[in-house]
Amino acid sequence: MSTIHPRPNPIVAAMYTLRDLDVDVIIVHGPAGCGFMASRMLEEAGIRVVTSGLVENDLVFGGSEKLIRTIKESYDRFHPKTIAVIGTCASMIIGEDMKASIRKAGVDSLVFAVDCHGCMGDNTAGATMAIESARDAGLISSEEATRQINNMRAATEMEKKAGMASREYLSPTRGPTKMTVCREIISALSEGKRVAVIMIAKKELAYRFADIFLAVEYAKRRLGGETYYVANLDNTKGLPRIRRYCNDISNELTENGITIDSVIGGLDEYALSIGQKAKDSADRFNADMTIIVGMPHAYPELSPDHILITDQPRQLANLLSKGFERSLGEISSHSMVMGADRIIPMETGDTIRELTDETISRT
Repeated sequence: MSTIHPRPNPIVAAMYTLRDLDVDVIIVHGPAGCGFMASRMLEEAGIRVVTSGLVENDLVFGGSEKLIRTIKESYDRFHPKTIAVIGTCASMIIGEDMKASIRKAGVDSLVFAVDCHGCMGDNTAGATMAIESARDAGLISSEEATRQINNMRAATEMEKKAGMASREYLSPTRGPTKMTVCREIISALSEGKRVAVIMIAKKELAYRFADIFLAVEYAKRRLGGETYYVANLDNTKGLPRIRRYCNDISNELTENGITIDSVIGGLDEYALSIGQKAKDSADRFNADMTIIVGMPHAYPELSPDHILITDQPRQLANLLSKGFERSLGEISSHSMVMGADRIIPMETGDTIRELTDETISRT
């Protein structure tokens, strides 16, 4: 089966991985428009992203001089400790030797090349290339590199089995409104039922999905019920930036008097066995209602009774097409979390809080 709806690009995946490694500057060696949207979003997260700006003549005569000039200018302008030069389809086609250009630039920073391109296949191939290049440059240990690569392989397999890559074509959808499902949550808590809230989040998106804990806790304290919270917020796992995400979110939850009952892994382990761990925890709690946010397709044995919340409009379409009618979309979450260091309210969370206040006002 071939997948013909748009899929993530290996170049962009490599760029996001470099961000997670806390690289200071990323130089995209290609046309000025290559990866434009991703570059702009990454700069919101504090990463400098620049381009060598290849044009037609460079595809004939080579772009090494432009790359050398861009490396030197980046060094003079930003004084970075680390610079990553990332390849593109253009640099691959003309056979650019980016490592030679790095040597000729001769700047006093750690500069390394990630020789990827958009035709590598799965987007995780680009992320893997970034990890391997960072390992060879001494930024991470061989052990952590192996762990990251295993995570990416698992993510690829999961997407092909149950995610967007499992379907030939998916039309994006914004899904149903939040009101009906949120009323079910309010009713369950008001009736004293047991509600399990499970977050299986992918990296920075946890800044938005963690709002479900704040919202459900807000409702429980005012309406009643029992809750059990599960999340992949292990701050001992992952690249430097990913660990900071865990710390930021965990600290904010603690500030609000919320304890995660079961920590099932790190924010980069969403595709590993944490889905099964989450299910085992929920089963022990014997929940009357289960809410799964982030990447619900990582959870084994999904049920139409589950409430599922995701951010991808095509993944939402995938869930709805499989009969999971209580699926909600927090669309555009990715753009909201870039550069975040605090939990960002979800539409679902705000709806839960609003309905809680309405319920209290009527009693």
